Amino acid sequence: MAYRIVINFDACESNGICMDIAPEVFEVRDDGFLYLLQEYPSDDQMPKVEEAVPRCPTQAISLVEE
Repeated sequence: MAYRIVINFDACESNGICMDIAPEVFEVRDDGFLYLLQEYPSDDQMPKVEEAVPRCPTQAISLVEE
């Protein structure tokens, strides 16, 4: 079963909490915006992504089952 990461960029504050948890998936660049590096996280990345989703203060990150 595959999961896709969806980010509500209108709600995202680019505070970097997700990047601190999963830097191989999320990146806040010098321009101050969040970038999604892996739309479809690997099985190895899923535990960190699953931790990042509820820790987002604006609830801008979600996982969609595909």
